[in-house]
Amino acid sequence: MQTPTHPGPKIVVRPPGPRARKVIAEDRTYLSTSLSRTAKLVGLRAHGAYVEDVDGNTFLDFGSGISVTVMGHTHPRIVEAIQRQAAELIHVNSCDYLSLPQVEYARRITGLTPGSFPKRVFFSNSGSEAVEAAIKAAVYHTRRQGLIAFTGAFHGRTMGALGLTTNAPVSRRHYAGSMMGNVAFAPFAYPYRNPFKEDAARGALRFLEEHVLDRVLPAEDCAAIILEPIQGAGGYIVPPVEFVQGIERICRQRDILLIADEVQTGFAKTGHMFACEAFGVEPDIVCLSKSIAAGLPMGATVARAELLEWDPNTHENTLGGNPVVLAAALAALDVFQQEGLTERARRIGSRLMSGLSALQGRFQTIGDVRGLGAMIGVEFVLDRESREPARELRDRFVQACFESGLLVLGAGPSAVRLSPPLILSDEEVDVGLALMEQALVRVAGE
Repeated sequence: MQTPTHPGPKIVVRPPGPRARKVIAEDRTYLSTSLSRTAKLVGLRAHGAYVEDVDGNTFLDFGSGISVTVMGHTHPRIVEAIQRQAAELIHVNSCDYLSLPQVEYARRITGLTPGSFPKRVFFSNSGSEAVEAAIKAAVYHTRRQGLIAFTGAFHGRTMGALGLTTNAPVSRRHYAGSMMGNVAFAPFAYPYRNPFKEDAARGALRFLEEHVLDRVLPAEDCAAIILEPIQGAGGYIVPPVEFVQGIERICRQRDILLIADEVQTGFAKTGHMFACEAFGVEPDIVCLSKSIAAGLPMGATVARAELLEWDPNTHENTLGGNPVVLAAALAALDVFQQEGLTERARRIGSRLMSGLSALQGRFQTIGDVRGLGAMIGVEFVLDRESREPARELRDRFVQACFESGLLVLGAGPSAVRLSPPLILSDEEVDVGLALMEQALVRVAGE
């Protein structure tokens, strides 16, 4: 286990400093303007729970690069595995040849993902690609063209995954005729913003059955329902257990495949290796990425074995299953399993939730605090009675945290998502809470 030894966040020049501003200017000249940036951070190096920028400022990272480096930045076991593999074999075309890391990782991950049935794996390079493979496998084997997704979901930005994504209109704008069609949407069970007269789980399940499956997309035309166990980019929304279990029940009753998008929720951060375990469900297909390889580009689609038994050349890629990336992923599995990160996620999450609940009692602009393990969402509102989203206030809070040396990320219309490295000490959790308190005083008052 990495032992945090860093003295804490340190701001030596108000960010962005002079060196950062020079890089930012070049970035604006040469890179795509589609890249949204939470803060003007130009990273130079990162270790454990800390990121250092080019001007010498050091930040405590409570976002982990959107839930990627949850084992800590540059974990020594993972660095060593990358270096060792890079000296032996960097690439073989996985369409044409085999490699030892592919087979070893497939064997291990199929035994860890939910479900006691036989499984197979398809390796890719990102979460979007993992979702694309799931879509294709579901359609190929059911011979049905339709899918059901949930409002507020984020499944990726490639055309198939984008067709399932509704967390923000800007992602879909101008692509209506190019995205995957035959997608129906149902409301996600969102207890804090429940539009139904009954509770959120029952209302959302009733809508799915009576309005979507019975009127819009009949089960006989529906290949799969895809679900984030916790909506990530939508706002770290934790649904009731009854909702997720109800989705599984509907899928089984109507002979529809269940796809769990665990790209953001997978790998220990919820206090479970996979979030589906917290809800007691066994999906037919699981999509994985982000923290799977500690920051190297990797996706994996794990499915019932028969769903990945299809004709050669049906679905391939050149770089998926790269030996160096898989070496990092294997080392990451060792870290998750041997260093007790699921238990640490529960401990860190409990301490964060306690501190954030206390802040909610003091600051009227915090409407909701929710989470599972160390995946925590904080929702900002203009006032608690109307629950109107306070996007501008949320954005100022994120910026105030950045200027004080704490990295947090926005999500949804007005939420902040916290997914810190699972190596934090109690002291570092408390430092993060203190910096958030200072930011709240600056932007909202008490």
